[in-house]
Amino acid sequence: MPFETALTQRLGIKIPVIQAGMQWVGYAELASAVSNAGGLGILTGLTQPTPEDLRNEIRRCREMTSKPFGVNLTLLPAIVPPDYEAYAQVIIDEKVKIVETAGYSPGQIIKMLQAAGTIIIHKCTTIRHALSAEKLGVDFVSIDGFEAAGHIGDTDITNIILLRRAAQSLKIPFVASGGFADGEGLAGALALGACGINMGTRFMSTVESPIHENIKRTIVQGSEHDTELLLRKFKNTSRLYKNKVAIEAKKIETENVDSKFEDVQSLVSGQRGKKVFIDGDANAGVWTVGPVLGVIQDIPTCEALLKRIELDAIQTIARIQGLVKAVSKL
Repeated sequence: MPFETALTQRLGIKIPVIQAGMQWVGYAELASAVSNAGGLGILTGLTQPTPEDLRNEIRRCREMTSKPFGVNLTLLPAIVPPDYEAYAQVIIDEKVKIVETAGYSPGQIIKMLQAAGTIIIHKCTTIRHALSAEKLGVDFVSIDGFEAAGHIGDTDITNIILLRRAAQSLKIPFVASGGFADGEGLAGALALGACGINMGTRFMSTVESPIHENIKRTIVQGSEHDTELLLRKFKNTSRLYKNKVAIEAKKIETENVDSKFEDVQSLVSGQRGKKVFIDGDANAGVWTVGPVLGVIQDIPTCEALLKRIELDAIQTIARIQGLVKAVSKL
């Protein structure tokens, strides 16, 4: 019996699981595999160097799947900001109907996408931001708890609290993001009020993931202790894999009271992180991963993974229902 939630109904997917937009990971190979397996695959817009490259990637993804997929567009501070409106226009021109937005001051981009009838899922790390997104008219918010990888905000509130606060506060449906890798997690998120889950690290360690096999194995062999929080001092807290580079950057950031972002900039370079995924050297740069890697124990296909998540979630819900016993009134 398939799941039917606000997420599956509105997006036209079978299983209420979204593949997170991930820099240097969200290419057509992975997004199409997730969509073909019944979830929602996401292309990472800014992984493509130009809007035209994104156009080509969208078209390439369409050659690999006839199922719904989306594009992530993340707005973050940059020395030379991307032309976000040009990327958004390509998404509109190519008739991609689902967009995951994230980052700072997304209002203008959201309005632009809304005018084209786009379904918008906006990522938030606080209830305050989620309420602001709701006012902007987004269709869903993705609630990113402290367990998430990448940009996690500065409040350090876990999903067990954030999801309940979202259920109490929001009128629109929300997705749970951060710390999810299996069917038990999906069942738990649904119980807390979410309409589905968003997974990043779990999808990195799949057959179709475009990253080097060494990094997939590093994830499988890792534990929940193998992440590091960096850049908090510079108001850009990020959860990354705890390797030699991350440890060095953390030391500079925390032990030097006068340290500036420029002191760690070369260590946390995105291009160095890209080399990790291409060359397979886990210590070549910093790279995004969540503590859920402690839960991940294999490298399945996306189809096998999503089938397993669906079945395990159904069985978990049935097991919990079995704990409720009728009490005789005699």
